[in-house]
Amino acid sequence: MKRRIFAFFVPPVAVCKYGCAGCCAAPIGVFWIAGLVSMVYAFFGGPAGIDGFSPGTFLLGAILWGIATTWAELTINGLNADDQCDEQNSSLCRMVKPKIDDTDPLDEIKKFQ
Repeated sequence: MKRRIFAFFVPPVAVCKYGCAGCCAAPIGVFWIAGLVSMVYAFFGGPAGIDGFSPGTFLLGAILWGIATTWAELTINGLNADDQCDEQNSSLCRMVKPKIDDTDPLDEIKKFQ
């Protein structure tokens, strides 16, 4: 529960804390900050410069924040699934896990020398 609340309010920090920082923290941070800036900018008239509140700019900010939150949740859930390599639901472990009959590529190169 704490992870979900963290991912909603500060998605890049949640990815760094509960996932790995190198995965997606920077682009999630860009979407989140752009959403915050857009939401604040809406109160100053937005890009149209209207007097008062700009609902379109606020909606854009909310959508960007929603994208950042969803992306953070998907990244954290994907990393949690990939930590359990014994289960077959992990896409990363199915691709990376070596099979018994796989040969070492360096042994193949040594044969030709």
